[in-house]
Amino acid sequence: MSANSAIAAQPSYVILPRESELNGQSFTHVIDFLQWKFAQIGADVWRARMAAGKVHWQNGELIDANSRYHATKRVYYYREVVAETKVPFSETILHQDEHCIVVYKPHFLPVTPGGNYVNECLLHRLRIATGIDTIAPAHRLDKDTAGVILMTVNPAVRAQYHQLFVDGNIAKTYQAIAELPPELVSLHAQGALTLPMHWTVKNRLKPSTPSFTMAVVAGEANSHSEITLIDVQDGLGLFELSPITGKTHQLRVHMQSLGMPILNDRFYPQLQPKGPDNFAKPLQLLAQKLSFIDPITKQSRCFIANGLAWKK
Repeated sequence: MSANSAIAAQPSYVILPRESELNGQSFTHVIDFLQWKFAQIGADVWRARMAAGKVHWQNGELIDANSRYHATKRVYYYREVVAETKVPFSETILHQDEHCIVVYKPHFLPVTPGGNYVNECLLHRLRIATGIDTIAPAHRLDKDTAGVILMTVNPAVRAQYHQLFVDGNIAKTYQAIAELPPELVSLHAQGALTLPMHWTVKNRLKPSTPSFTMAVVAGEANSHSEITLIDVQDGLGLFELSPITGKTHQLRVHMQSLGMPILNDRFYPQLQPKGPDNFAKPLQLLAQKLSFIDPITKQSRCFIANGLAWKK
């Protein structure tokens, strides 16, 4: 695995909050806000970035250490990491037209910049490959999850594609492999397990600790998944999953709640120590199928990726 220093090719931005949104905080200079907002980045780093012309207003005017704070204005900056991990897997464009691009995203590749990834993300790769700077994701797909993702090309119609997901007018089907509990393994060994076996999971999910994980809590359900066991071998099950709602990590948490956490999951049921990705052990979760009526062309669309490796 190779790692190199990296600076984002595309700027990020933050909107300077009004005083009423700052919970008693007050700032005179932009650099004071940036140091407060991004506590992990020291003032010296921000001064160096400003001196190098890497922080600016929306109109391109540079921001320096003496620039005054102006609520509601956008501050643009370039994310940097000391070492950026290269993901040794490639994406595949499944469909492209003037409005959208449908792509197969490999495991480990984030959709957008985040954490230790600034340029090594699907969005940047697609912009380089196509020369189209207006590409943007229409929905989320975890870094650890592979599969089909819908990206928009034309900003004028972006909201219409996003609305498909808001209104539930898009069908998503996933595949997963998980270790089966002993009682199901025993039933299968006795020839007494009838397939397919189905579960409906509805519960309430909320951010846990740490905040990038989710947990099931008491209260009215805000998540819903349909989960079907379709094949069994060597103590493992092959599942087909349909997320009816779209909460963060929903399928991973719902599989865990059934006592069948997805194979190679580093978050559930037990958060593993932070460390480099093990490219030989991808999370066994795949967004295999995406079906919808195109909001612009009104055509029926269905895109399917190859399934997870499952030997018989």
